[in-house]
Amino acid sequence: MQAPQDPAATAALYVHVRILLGMVVGLGLTHLLRNFANLIEKPRRDRLYWVHLGWALSMLLFLMHWWWWQFRLSHLAHWTFNLYLFVTLYALLLYLLCALVFSDSASEYADYREYYYARRRWFFGLLAAVYAVDLLDTWIKGPAYFHSFGPEFVVRNVAYIVLCLVAAATRNPTYHALFLCAGLAYQIAWIARQFETL
Repeated sequence: MQAPQDPAATAALYVHVRILLGMVVGLGLTHLLRNFANLIEKPRRDRLYWVHLGWALSMLLFLMHWWWWQFRLSHLAHWTFNLYLFVTLYALLLYLLCALVFSDSASEYADYREYYYARRRWFFGLLAAVYAVDLLDTWIKGPAYFHSFGPEFVVRNVAYIVLCLVAAATRNPTYHALFLCAGLAYQIAWIARQFETL
């Protein structure tokens, strides 16, 4: 069945899609904020690790940025179930990342440092998948939309995929600290340059 071509119907359909995406993003934000509150309430019991906390903050920023970016999709004139499914799966991947950053199983580890390195393969494997999905997601919205981000977009995503795969493979604390700092700084710069205004 064809997606509605009438602009008013298309706008209504997009609002319908955003409701589901908002629920998934809202669950991820709630999960992160609840765990941040727990850390504030019981900092000694949980024995924080700044690199782990940095990736949790990065995920909070990622979710907020992703939800802000979703408004740009209102320009799409033709929605299909496949596009809807793909964008929804993208949102679910982000939620899984939030669930991995703070998991109930973290209490089984001596501290968050041990938990972080024990779960790094899952976390960074999924994060690499998110950047791969981001490339595909942007492409299926049309070549013009894809190219509007310039060549930096492809280089950025491929670099993140490679760096995530290295992070999944290594326990080197220096690498993880540098990746976090550089990645977070670049993430903030990317949002400021590409998405400050819609």
